[in-house]
Amino acid sequence: MIERILPEEVVSSETFGDDPRARLLPQEERFVARAVHSRRREFTVARHCARRALARLGYDEVPVPQGESRQPVWPAGVVGSITHCTGYCAAAVTSSADVLTVGIDAESDAPLPTGVLDQVSTEEERRLLEQLPDGDNWDRLLFSAKESVYKAWFPLTGRWLGFTDAFVRFERGGRFRAELTVPPVELPAGTLTGFTGHFVTSAGLMATSVVVRPGDLRGRNRPNGKEPTRP
Repeated sequence: MIERILPEEVVSSETFGDDPRARLLPQEERFVARAVHSRRREFTVARHCARRALARLGYDEVPVPQGESRQPVWPAGVVGSITHCTGYCAAAVTSSADVLTVGIDAESDAPLPTGVLDQVSTEEERRLLEQLPDGDNWDRLLFSAKESVYKAWFPLTGRWLGFTDAFVRFERGGRFRAELTVPPVELPAGTLTGFTGHFVTSAGLMATSVVVRPGDLRGRNRPNGKEPTRP
């Protein structure tokens, strides 16, 4: 499922349900040493997915520890993202030479619990959701899109991004656009003003992805980040 919304340079691995082959490496054990069984198993299968994806990049049995903000810590030269929900987990990785950041999220294809939409969206976003075709759980999809946005944002900035700090608008063809409502971020490759993402629904699940390449940023390869002047 997840590969349907990732570009070819991003490799992925996914698991539906549990995987009895999944094991933690010693460097990962401490992060769930005191966790309940369900959390430990979730973490274990997710790391197994991550290692399978990394193997496709040529990395053999490398640990994927957890950072201070619970983010996966990838080998040098790799960017990636992990997601898990009931009955599903996935990992997506690629070379940092090709992609600046990746964010993925998966959710059960069901409405959000009562009251959650108001907490994670703006009034304008909720108005736009009401205009979308019936039959899809757009509220949950909006939540998932914002989760993918955050997972792509954090490795670039090391900062928190609130649910209303990016305005999400769904587009045709399984795409969405998330415009930052906080000040743009200046990066070596250019200026980050927002994200373009993709979404898919399948077999009771939904997934979203955000991939940022260097050329996606404003001001790429322009002196001082300025637009070229007209003759």
